Amino acid sequence: MSSALLEQLIDAFRVLPGVGRKSAQRMAYHVLEREREGGRRLAQALVDAVEKVGHCSRCRDFSETPVCATCASAARDAHLLCVVESPADRLAIEQATGYRGLYFVLQGRLSPLDGIGPSELGLDTLDARLGEGEVHELIIATNPTVEGEATAHYLSQLARGRGVRPMRPAHGLPLGGELEYVDRGTLSHAFGSRSEVP
Repeated sequence: MSSALLEQLIDAFRVLPGVGRKSAQRMAYHVLEREREGGRRLAQALVDAVEKVGHCSRCRDFSETPVCATCASAARDAHLLCVVESPADRLAIEQATGYRGLYFVLQGRLSPLDGIGPSELGLDTLDARLGEGEVHELIIATNPTVEGEATAHYLSQLARGRGVRPMRPAHGLPLGGELEYVDRGTLSHAFGSRSEVP
């Protein structure tokens, strides 16, 4: 019979996406058999991150400070604002394109069945930001899924209501795909040939 602490460790690993019981068990055994010091570092890094990483007040990306380094940078073009679903999507765009504007991270997408509406995505904050008059172009880089397209439509209406031109990256992106898994060349091409949302 396993110890209660070992069972707790296995259950703790299962919080990660895609990790089932067998994978969690393998990770737990590995940490206890071969990597106890690494396990201590992992535990401390998790505690530190959970306690100290919050969200930027301007873009909602993960940040240890009230305003993240990207939003605070004077080198970024404040007239361009790119809306993405997740921090992973923002990172994919940063790494694959020459985009030098700012971001707004939704931390999700509209999904009424899951109880995710405009307020859960911070769209009141985005609307207020668009109302400041500094943003001229809103690049809507939500994923080309059903929910992503519905979110894009909502965002385009929000932008137009504020006199901001809504744009969408060209669809060299696969329908039903996720931005963080698209190869860099495809993402770079699609982002460079974005078009206005009809």
